[in-house]
Amino acid sequence: MTAIGFWVALCACACATVAGCAGSGAGLDSNGRPIGSEGGGGALTADFASIQDNVLTPICSVCHAGGSAPQGLRLDAANSYAMIVGVPSVEDPSVLRIKPGDPDNSYLVQKIEGVAAVGAQMPFGGPPLPAATIATIRQWVTNGAPQSAAPPPTVAFAVATVVPQMNEVVLQTPAQIVVAFTRELDRAHLGPASLRLEHLPPGRADEPEDVPVDISVPEGNPFAVLLRPRVPLANGVYRVTVLGGAAPGVAALDGERLAEGVRDVLVSVFAVEATP
Repeated sequence: MTAIGFWVALCACACATVAGCAGSGAGLDSNGRPIGSEGGGGALTADFASIQDNVLTPICSVCHAGGSAPQGLRLDAANSYAMIVGVPSVEDPSVLRIKPGDPDNSYLVQKIEGVAAVGAQMPFGGPPLPAATIATIRQWVTNGAPQSAAPPPTVAFAVATVVPQMNEVVLQTPAQIVVAFTRELDRAHLGPASLRLEHLPPGRADEPEDVPVDISVPEGNPFAVLLRPRVPLANGVYRVTVLGGAAPGVAALDGERLAEGVRDVLVSVFAVEATP
């Protein structure tokens, strides 16, 4: 617990620094890009890599990154696809952030168009994205919101990203925990015992308390798993594991297991430090 406490203090300081950018709109040029940024991948096209390089990374991830990301939405290159495709919005859980094939009912599209039922138009405090940029993002969603490149079939089956990340503090209670993998999951054998979320009580880390969660695979993203706590997480330290042994575990479509034998795989230990 001492080591976890050190990380909590360290990350809290870092997140407080990052949080200063959220919502200000300062430093954006007339096109909504950070001043001095060159953007990324050249002309914008209706594929995810281009949208990431030209929109999400230079514009959105200025604020939407790390433990202080507004609504827990991280749009940096490592996490954005797993965080948006098929994942419910925190502000309006009845609407997916990106609903593949349906831009009108995709919350992120509604936000950049300024028609969402909750909150302000994005980028917050800055000029709206150009109409041509929005049209390109809509086209990508209409096309099914595919990830730009599938990993080679020989890639090892492993965790690609997890949010919240290992040894991280989050400043808002996470509505969902996202675990993304390097290969498509075997959804037929993914059950309620495949992953576990536990609370580690102060001074009693060896006596974890199970946290009830609902486990699902996001619509349109068979590489990821959502863990949605059934009650809001109180401030404290939590860990996520993939269960081994006789449990269903997590497996790739070809049957390769993430956890073999009796081993459990520790995915993340994180702290919640939300302000009431």
